[in-house]
Amino acid sequence: MSRIVQYLETGRLDYVKALRLQQYFVKKAKGADEAAKDFRNVLILTEHDPVYTVGIRSEVYSEAEANRLRQLGAEFHRTNRGGLITFHGPGQLIAYPILNLQNFQPSIRWYVGKIEETVMNMCKKYKIEAGRTCDMGIWVRDKKICALGVHVSQSITSHGLALNCNTDLSWFNNIVPCGIKGKGVTSLSQQLGRDVDIGEVTPHFLDSFKATFECDLEKFPDAGRFDLFNYINDEESQEPNDVAKIKKKQ
Repeated sequence: MSRIVQYLETGRLDYVKALRLQQYFVKKAKGADEAAKDFRNVLILTEHDPVYTVGIRSEVYSEAEANRLRQLGAEFHRTNRGGLITFHGPGQLIAYPILNLQNFQPSIRWYVGKIEETVMNMCKKYKIEAGRTCDMGIWVRDKKICALGVHVSQSITSHGLALNCNTDLSWFNNIVPCGIKGKGVTSLSQQLGRDVDIGEVTPHFLDSFKATFECDLEKFPDAGRFDLFNYINDEESQEPNDVAKIKKKQ
């Protein structure tokens, strides 16, 4: 079976709508036999307005802490991904792969490793030596350039990575990124000493993803985009399932 991944570039997208978009594809992948048969692996590429998100250990962050961060001008959301707190914002390439690992290799460790390799190999194109450490994410020495936080259920992946391109890194000063003390954050722009925007990075990221995952990439069909974005806008009054479930537990 050919490994085909359709990539969908959304432009700037509200974080909650991005969650809803992910869940649309996850639901389709987990559907009845015929619906699942029609599912195509999807790579969502997006960018968010300032938002702080926390993973499954969200109880670490009180509502007072959430309100403090909101007062800075950012949103705050609790999600079902792995990892602790991080920041998403303009100038950051967000990638949400919605993949059926049965089409690749049904291993979460394998999947996370391939995501890491994708970013590291892309950084090599910029002559940036980025790598793994004992802490989650991709690092340039003691500074994180890319955050990872994934969720896998019934072999279907969601959430993903956040690569700092020309992000305003001062937003990270308000938190302990990913709960890791004593280390910092960096960006492609900071490492190269010039402005590197998402538009420049995206083709290199796609090339690296294609090579690392050994897949064929196809642009998401324009015919489907209209209905898709109508769906996430029509559902605006409803919270994505993972946000609603986390609030219910609190």
